[in-house]
Amino acid sequence: MAKEEHAIILEYLPNGYPLDRKMMPIAQAIGESNFTLLELVPRRGVSLEIGEKVYIGEGKRPKIYYILGRLNKEKLTESAKQQLEEFINNMVRSNKQKFVNFFNESDAINKRIHQIELLPGFGKKHMKEIITQRKEKKFENFEEMKKRIQNLPDPQKAIERRIIQELTNVERYNLFIN
Repeated sequence: MAKEEHAIILEYLPNGYPLDRKMMPIAQAIGESNFTLLELVPRRGVSLEIGEKVYIGEGKRPKIYYILGRLNKEKLTESAKQQLEEFINNMVRSNKQKFVNFFNESDAINKRIHQIELLPGFGKKHMKEIITQRKEKKFENFEEMKKRIQNLPDPQKAIERRIIQELTNVERYNLFIN
């Protein structure tokens, strides 16, 4: 798995966590490419903005002193969760083709369950219809999917909900998060 180069700030706590004894500034962030939840320590005198993109790759980091580590799901603040939803919505919107390809290329996980069935609102019936339709012709976008398959839940919303589910809960199978 490639390391994250950039992260988006979800929450900035200039005095650290309220119940922690350390009064060290901390930022809750999500990696841009692998959706890794991270705790970052900013450089002294640097203030971070929510939604700001910061460099966290190798070498000199202008705003980040060091990466404290992975952010525990339970430590996510309420406003960080809201920012997370916004970030995921924007990511899915700006990478639509990648997620349309998920529907074109998804596979069975084992004999009983298929990747498509793990999406919220999608069951065996939808999964079978998607597989049948993609054999005839690959999907080009979400709108085309909705036209070709009757009563299909919004595929974009389902993907957004699944990514948030994988980030905030412990899931047996992860489709989009490592």
